[in-house]
Amino acid sequence: MFHVEPIESETLPDAAQRVFGDRLPLALKYHDSLATDGVERGLIGPREVPRLWERHLLNCAVIGELIGEGESVVDVGSGAGLPGIPLAIVRPDLRITLVEPLLRRSVYLAEFIESAGLDVRVVRGRAEQAGVIQEAGGADVVTSRAVAPLEKLARWSLPLVHTHGRMLAMKGSSAAEEIERDRASLTRLGAGKLEVVECGVGILPTPTTVVRAERIPKKSHRR
Repeated sequence: MFHVEPIESETLPDAAQRVFGDRLPLALKYHDSLATDGVERGLIGPREVPRLWERHLLNCAVIGELIGEGESVVDVGSGAGLPGIPLAIVRPDLRITLVEPLLRRSVYLAEFIESAGLDVRVVRGRAEQAGVIQEAGGADVVTSRAVAPLEKLARWSLPLVHTHGRMLAMKGSSAAEEIERDRASLTRLGAGKLEVVECGVGILPTPTTVVRAERIPKKSHRR
């Protein structure tokens, strides 16, 4: 394992206490894990360390505003655990499953979850695989962050939620343009009530942009 030079971490922002409350020690543990083990394993780029709080932990945790009490959540392409682990920290009431195809990432996720005492499942595989759908499907919500273009993301995500379940895709400033570009395809895939929402307004300097869609029943064709 290669050596990583110490990198100065960002100052703990005021928003961290507001968002994580009495779960802040767990958030600190995850921050430190990403800044050290995560960098060493190639899960987080060294240049991301000074902005882990604002760009990663807080940015992800605030999407809990869109998730109801006790709902089941599947995080596809979880990578280093974003947004699934921040959600599990800030919302221990949620039933969260992380789906990640790469072995080194899924091993890291399992190790951190155990060390932090989080009640989170890790399923190794791709979201579109039948075995993953069977094991993790039927959820209330599916989340993703920087995984794929919106149409492909809907193709992977919607089969993992029940009818009227929601897809929450963290996106950038082009979210509305993506919806308009892919609207016809998204409708064919069963994505309804498409909208762009912001989370963390008044808490984060830059709110988190999320594309929200509901899985709607596909119309039956009568003869």
